[in-house]
Amino acid sequence: MPDVKSQPRSTETPLTAQGMQLSRSPAHLGELRRSTDALDDTGELRRRMAADGYLFLPGFLDRPAVRAARASVTDRLAAEGFSDPSYPAELAVAPPGCDLTLKPDVAHDNPVLHGLLYEGRMVEFYERLLGGPVRHFDYTWMRVVAPGHGTKPHGDAVFMGRGTHDLYTAWVPLGDAGFDLGGLMVLEGSHRLPQIRDDYVRRDVDTYCSNVDGDEDYALEHGWRWNGSLSDDPVRLREQLGGRWLTAEFEAGDLLTFSIYLVHASLDNRSARFRLSSDSRYQLAAAPVDERWIGEAPVGHGPGGKRGLIC
Repeated sequence: MPDVKSQPRSTETPLTAQGMQLSRSPAHLGELRRSTDALDDTGELRRRMAADGYLFLPGFLDRPAVRAARASVTDRLAAEGFSDPSYPAELAVAPPGCDLTLKPDVAHDNPVLHGLLYEGRMVEFYERLLGGPVRHFDYTWMRVVAPGHGTKPHGDAVFMGRGTHDLYTAWVPLGDAGFDLGGLMVLEGSHRLPQIRDDYVRRDVDTYCSNVDGDEDYALEHGWRWNGSLSDDPVRLREQLGGRWLTAEFEAGDLLTFSIYLVHASLDNRSARFRLSSDSRYQLAAAPVDERWIGEAPVGHGPGGKRGLIC
C-alpha cells in the first residue's frame, strides 16, 4: 500500500511543475499575498485585485462546510470505483495507474457542493467585490487530479471569454493541499502584460479553420486546434514573461480568486492521493455571459461551442 501521509511542510520540499523543478530562489518563487486583513475593506480588495490580479483569502470558507463538500465528492468517487478501496473514501487515494484530472459530473446534482460555492458567503463576497448582483456559471470545474503532472500555464479568458471579461475564478481546495498534493500557482503581474492582454486573451480554444478543404464537418474535425496553454515549460515561461511564480500550502477553507487575465498553473501532485479542488466563475448578472457555460446542460468545449473562422 502507498504511504498516503502528507509530506511535512518544509522549505526543502522539491517543487515541480510539468515535471520540472522550480527554483526556490526569492527572485523566481514567492508566496501569495494574503488579503484577510482587508476583507472588510471593499475598496482595498478592489485595489489589490487590480494590482495583483488575485486575492488570497486563507480561512474564508467554513471548514466544516468544506469538509462536507469534500465528503460529497469522495463518496461519489468511491461509489464509482475511482478511489483505492484499500483506504477510507475520505482519503481519496488514487488507484494505481489512474490519470484522472477533471470529473465535473460529481458536481452535478450536488447540493452540498453547490451550497458552498453558490450561496451565502461566496455570493455575498462577489456582490460586494463587483458592486452589484452576480451570477455564476452553471458549469462547475471539479478537479480530481491524480498523482502526476499538474495543469499547464494558461489564462482563463481563452476558455470563457465570449461574455464579459470582468469575470473571476474562485479556486477552492476541498481539503488541505500542501506542496505534496500540488496546489495552484500564479505568475506575478502577468495580468498586466501586453502580450497577455493584447494577444493571448483575444484567442479562443473553440475556434477552428472553417475553410479547411471547404467542408464544414471535415474542418471541425481537422481544423486548427489549440489546447489554450501558454507553454509546456513553466520554468522557461517565467523567464520569458518575468515575475515570479507565487503559491502557498493551502488548507480547507481557503479561497484564491483571480482575474481571467492572470496566468496560472499548478504544481505537480507528488502524493498518492487525488488533489480535490473546484473552479467556479462569477460575474455581474447584468453583463454578457459566455453561452458555453450556462444552462442545465452547458455545451462547454463540445461541438455546440465551436465557431468557424477563415484562416
